[in-house]
Amino acid sequence: MANIKSQIKRNRQNEARRLRNKAARSRLKTLTRRFETSLSSGDGDAAADAYRDVTQALDKAAAKGVVHRNKASNQKSRLAKRLRSAG
Repeated sequence: MANIKSQIKRNRQNEARRLRNKAARSRLKTLTRRFETSLSSGDGDAAADAYRDVTQALDKAAAKGVVHRNKASNQKSRLAKRLRSAG
């Protein structure tokens, strides 16, 4: 355990950020899973809506630094490719 006051504060901040990032990553996984299930069910409209939700969440996560912007872009591209092929 740190004895320095600034390091104690830094530890608190890091823990709060870790939990916030964990929630954001979990939300991304959930939205991606929803997209996959709507795609496999064959409902094109639901899949398009789910794709829109995932891309918005990825853009937000990339803007906040939760995921790297290139990773977000790659995921969006991969999902769009799957949506087009199912279309």
